[in-house]
Amino acid sequence: MTKAAETGNDWAAGAEQQLLDRALKMAPIEGWTWRMTRMAGRAEGFSEGETELLLPHGPADLAALLSRRHDQRALAMLAEVDPDALKIRERIARAVEARLDVAAADEPATRRWAGHLALPQHAAQGARLAWESADALWRWAGDVATDENHYSKRALLAGILTGALAVRMASGRAEAMAFVDRRIGNVMAFEKWKATTRLRPTDFVTGVANALGRMRYGVARNP
Repeated sequence: MTKAAETGNDWAAGAEQQLLDRALKMAPIEGWTWRMTRMAGRAEGFSEGETELLLPHGPADLAALLSRRHDQRALAMLAEVDPDALKIRERIARAVEARLDVAAADEPATRRWAGHLALPQHAAQGARLAWESADALWRWAGDVATDENHYSKRALLAGILTGALAVRMASGRAEAMAFVDRRIGNVMAFEKWKATTRLRPTDFVTGVANALGRMRYGVARNP
């Protein structure tokens, strides 16, 4: 990469964060919308064309920037914690706690951000961002799984993060962490079940699909 390209990338990254900072001030009133995106651009001195060049998907790009900022800040907080000194359950609880705390620091905007991603048309992006967050936290916790566990762990943690954030916004920190503790207990029970049964989770899912197929069509699902 040339020096000019690096400079251009640095400028774009800085401009995106500048727009995000402004959006965090506007979103609690304006919502997570294209209108808010353009307003943030104008307030920061960008033309509409420049704003759309930086954020071609408007509020979706801002939503991703905020989620990744929160991931980075959570990891910065966790840099002071030695995961090897904690049991795996404690690592995940600490990681989720850090992620919730940084999201709560932007609470008015985070509420509108979460509401935006909860809409059906934005559900796919919400799932992707939750997966990214879960992946970052599992990596901090030392997870090196490369088999099906890599995916199941992230899917389970993504669900915990999403649910815990909703509880945090509605009922506060203590209730959110109680929710996290219960859900982690469920996950640990699931992991114990996987370790002691000959039936793999994928086999279980296929078995359910076959049963449903026979009920509806009289045939089994092909493996």
